[in-house]
Amino acid sequence: MTKLTINKYAAKKIKQGIAVLDAQDFPVQTGIEGFVALYFDHQFVSEAYLSRQNKGIGWTIKSKDFLALLQEAKNKRQNYYQDNATTAFRVFNQDGDDFGGFTIDIYGDYALFNWYNTFVYTLKTEILAAFKTVFPEILGAYEKIRFDSQLPVSSHIYGEVAPDKFIILENGVNYEVFLNDGLMTGIFLDQHDVRGALIDKFSAGKSLLNMFSYTAAFSVAAAIGGAKSTVSVDLAKRSRDLSQAHFVANNIPLDAHKFHVMDVFEYFKYATRKQLSFDIIVIDPPSFARNKKMTFSVAKDYHKLIEDALPILNKHGRIIASTNHARLSRTDFLAEINKGFAKHKFEIIQEFRLPADFTTNPADPQSDYLKVFVLEVKS
Repeated sequence: MTKLTINKYAAKKIKQGIAVLDAQDFPVQTGIEGFVALYFDHQFVSEAYLSRQNKGIGWTIKSKDFLALLQEAKNKRQNYYQDNATTAFRVFNQDGDDFGGFTIDIYGDYALFNWYNTFVYTLKTEILAAFKTVFPEILGAYEKIRFDSQLPVSSHIYGEVAPDKFIILENGVNYEVFLNDGLMTGIFLDQHDVRGALIDKFSAGKSLLNMFSYTAAFSVAAAIGGAKSTVSVDLAKRSRDLSQAHFVANNIPLDAHKFHVMDVFEYFKYATRKQLSFDIIVIDPPSFARNKKMTFSVAKDYHKLIEDALPILNKHGRIIASTNHARLSRTDFLAEINKGFAKHKFEIIQEFRLPADFTTNPADPQSDYLKVFVLEVKS
């Protein structure tokens, strides 16, 4: 195994438990891909592997025994297996389950593997063999390629072929999903707890505006929770049909639920002109987005969304402010929110981080990437 020297900073962060490796951790850049042994001051620090992905250039690892890693991950999630109201959840989450570079989600009888770098993909055969042993109940599996490659971004990899679209349950609600159509699946599983709160306590009798709505899963949860109306806004052309499918799957009439395919900033202007207003506004943008008119970054521009939402928010209304930007800290996200509120006062009613199935590395704040605040406007 290749031995590599790391710097003092890297040795310290590894000792603290942080698993992700960055280029600046190495005094000399080697371009190596694969398993390595890391040393500092001639002392062994950790085993690791190197392979560039959107998050760093590699990971420290505690074990290469995928059978044991997957069994431990499954054991952690027994509560989900005993919950008849939820049939889609994460069963392996990178460094939260002690091996970075891939995740595994369960959608009913099927599994979905997400591969984030080229080296972990070379371990696919070994990982799949262990998975089939630990999860014999899974009928078939799919994969998403989330690194630069000539491979298809989405493929069926073993077992039975899933229907093109099928229903999963989450918090007792039906959602229509698809496993082999690009990188998306029809629902973001990491928002499980937020949707649960919309069902259980936030939505009854309220009007809800869902910005960057994708397939309107928040809107469906709100409708199940008793919302009197919802409006879902997303620029993607297929969002309307995908959103309506969730409502149909739950036998919810569409009369009180509207769908707009348009830019969210343009919708804010439209709503202001039409004197529309809402009790709850959900703002969950991608970390980065670009259209013909502008480039949007959560880290720099989220405050603009708050500014535009406030004029159409009813008195004592609530904003659900959300981001999945891993490198944007909780403190910096709150700073963007405060900037948007300016002189307006608000109270944090509830805060959400990743749900329990998305196990995180407690030593690394970036591992717990989801940050959601339920904000009630006071003045």
